[in-house]
Amino acid sequence: MPRIEEWRSARRAALALAAAFFIASSALAADAPAPRVTCESKPGERQHCPADTSKGVVLAESHGKAPCLLGQTWGYDQKGVWVTEGCSATFVLGRPEPGEAKTPEEQTPEEKKKFLEYLPTVGFRIFESDKGQVYVRLYSYLRYLNQNGLDATYVDSFGTTKSVQTREDVQLNKVFLPFSGWFLDPKFRYYLWFWTSNAAAGEGGQVVGGGSLSYVFSDLITLGGGLGALPTVRSNENQFPYWLGVDDRTMADEFFRGSYTMGIWIRGKLPSSLSYAVMLGNNLSNLGISAAQLSTGLNTQSFQLAWTPTTGEFGYLGSFGDYEQHQNVATRLGAHYTHSREDAQNQSNPNAVDNSQTRLSDGNIVFTRDLFGPGISVDRVTYEMATVDAGIKYKGLALEAEYFWRRLSNFAGPNTAGIANIEDHGYQIQASAMVVPKFVQAYLSGSEIRGPYGNASEVRAGANWYVKGERGVRLNAEWIHLNNCPTGYTALPLSVGANGDVYHVNFELGF
Repeated sequence: MPRIEEWRSARRAALALAAAFFIASSALAADAPAPRVTCESKPGERQHCPADTSKGVVLAESHGKAPCLLGQTWGYDQKGVWVTEGCSATFVLGRPEPGEAKTPEEQTPEEKKKFLEYLPTVGFRIFESDKGQVYVRLYSYLRYLNQNGLDATYVDSFGTTKSVQTREDVQLNKVFLPFSGWFLDPKFRYYLWFWTSNAAAGEGGQVVGGGSLSYVFSDLITLGGGLGALPTVRSNENQFPYWLGVDDRTMADEFFRGSYTMGIWIRGKLPSSLSYAVMLGNNLSNLGISAAQLSTGLNTQSFQLAWTPTTGEFGYLGSFGDYEQHQNVATRLGAHYTHSREDAQNQSNPNAVDNSQTRLSDGNIVFTRDLFGPGISVDRVTYEMATVDAGIKYKGLALEAEYFWRRLSNFAGPNTAGIANIEDHGYQIQASAMVVPKFVQAYLSGSEIRGPYGNASEVRAGANWYVKGERGVRLNAEWIHLNNCPTGYTALPLSVGANGDVYHVNFELGF
């Protein structure tokens, strides 16, 4: 019996010791803060900081002036965390446990101020907890447009004389209100917005609501879906509004590009400073098109590949111009390819918001009834488009160029058998200089389109004054000389058939 009692006593002691060890371990584990790593970069460079990322990474606090955007200026791989373009921040390794992040009621006044952190093109952070994050942003601009220098009429390639729409007015041209962040999991992202095109007041698509939902698997893969820009050209790579002009592409860029459509996509960064995007969409432009008008199937496929060999980046969001004043030579090579089977019912009206049409190089829309002759009507056509682009930036100077090639083929519809394939070529060149760093930028650009239905060209010069010495508020003035412009609608300073001079002045606000 004594031995039995000794054995029972020893067992109770072992159980107590084990329980004490478990409780102590749990307490220590609960008290142990999640490991953190600080990683810093300067504009024009990329830094990789070794860390254990097997349980995920969360941005805890940014320290620098440049924004830290997951998948754009920071990310992580199996070996650590990377930052670029001036992003400097502290990161939590592994998702914070519930309670580690304070509720707004538990925060000090200094901590509450952090909720109003500002990131360019993302906006102000108005809320964040362990459950989610909300950023709100606002973008708008006031435009004075003068097209009185344009000829009143033009003659298209079929010998038809047409009127040129000219204007002189002031418009609050666009209001853009996006919300972005994550919910429940920092990798589950949302980006939802509303925008207006006030120059198209009273027309279909004046107000558009859209956006996307995405999941960031890793730096390599982000899977998303919704209404997004087809990656048909460089200006569709989501660097808006960081173009040289205010909401204003060159003529050739506007003529060749696809627009916004519904679809699904993957994008990410590859080794050796490569990035990519692949999108499957409904058509070239979903703006102003109801689901009932769409043909069956995901008829549009678009691909993008970019390489930034020298610095691993090409400015914030890949912007045009060297506002960042790169101290090391930044270079970029890019390519795009798009294939789409377009249907006449998929094409919205010529004045649709931010929409590009499938036009001939004389400005006629390819689906116009009897355009190619009496009784000839195109119902469907295959659109193929490829581009290559290159750019270099150094100490405020930038030179960027893009070449376009487009083929229209496989015409279908009444009496279309005699329509031959149509191939158009074009290019754009843009040169810019930060005359006064952070404040004044001057630029000169030109573009040209050459095709069997006519040639077109333009030159333009402009200047930007960044009033506060940072992006977000700028005054822009631009002169454009157009020859046989084949594209345009009310949201743009361009008009179809335009020959002559256009002037416009813009005051832009964006945060």
